[in-house]
Amino acid sequence: MLRITIKVGSNVLTGADRMLNVARMESLVAQIAGLRAAGHKVILVSSGAVAAGRGVISGFADLNPVAQRQLLSSVGQVKLIDQYKQLFDQQGMKIGQLLVTKQDLGTRTHYLNMKNCFETLWQNDVIPVVNENDAVSLAGLMFTDNDELSGLVASMMDCDRLIILSNIDGIFDGDPSDPSSKVITEVADGMSVSRYVRASKSDFGRGGMVTKCRMAQKTAQAGIDVYIANGATPDVISRVVADDASLVRTHFAAGQKSTAVKKWIAYSDGFATARIIVNQGAADALVSPSHVSSLLPVGVREFEGDFRKDDIVLIVGPDGATVGVGRAAMDKDTAVKQAFAAKQKPLVHYDYLYVYPKVSE
Repeated sequence: MLRITIKVGSNVLTGADRMLNVARMESLVAQIAGLRAAGHKVILVSSGAVAAGRGVISGFADLNPVAQRQLLSSVGQVKLIDQYKQLFDQQGMKIGQLLVTKQDLGTRTHYLNMKNCFETLWQNDVIPVVNENDAVSLAGLMFTDNDELSGLVASMMDCDRLIILSNIDGIFDGDPSDPSSKVITEVADGMSVSRYVRASKSDFGRGGMVTKCRMAQKTAQAGIDVYIANGATPDVISRVVADDASLVRTHFAAGQKSTAVKKWIAYSDGFATARIIVNQGAADALVSPSHVSSLLPVGVREFEGDFRKDDIVLIVGPDGATVGVGRAAMDKDTAVKQAFAAKQKPLVHYDYLYVYPKVSE
């Protein structure tokens, strides 16, 4: 039995007429039904609300971007979930809708409450259908896109696989429009594909292939196999789960499993209240692959911003590069005093520290 999160992008769900592609949705739902029949647990993270809204409402061109998003996502989410309900009903399956904002996951308590909700749905044979609540999300605290949300959900629920369905076959080693370019089928732990990825975004979504790659590598490093595949490929979900060797896709190989707390910490950098600038010695110790280290106050060069005990903080090296993110074990004033103490207590303990991987080219 596998735990699987499936993320479906807006361009997978919409046709050239900007309306929902019901035939495509029906195929995806049937494949999910097949996974459930085989005993697998599934979460569906679905974009498409804004795109669906564009298909049913007009006269919004004069609105500002925030108002447009609120209008289209509010109207479109109703259409999107209603279509999913009809299709899952045909398969004899129940769904539950979860509209998430980034603030819902900002504290450990909220995070665990959300996790409990997913577990309850699974226990009652309900498929969670998840989307960001664009109608109320604040611009400064939005997920980069649903790729980020799907990675967080997959990590939170200790999934075995995350399948990201896009409108291309995977990560190409060149321009996807160039016939000589080929899909990179396997990305090993620590391998960088950044030089291959363009920064262009989709027609409907906020993100693009850059955010997909960053999120895929972060999620894979938490111990989850991540696949980027073309949602238009027949039986694509079933073929990914079956490890069909003939399927063209990009696979980010899973690294070592992270602890539950570290998984939460890894996706909490957007909630950081302060930056802690460390010296080179501390930075080197934190990223060392040969041993684990906590951050001690003596390794701090300066603080940027105030923080309290249990706040999320960014740890930055002397070169300005972010080393990691963690939960402070003391407030700023105590940390300043501890810097001169003979016996040091961790400012950020290793158990509550996520160090960004050093990815080679």
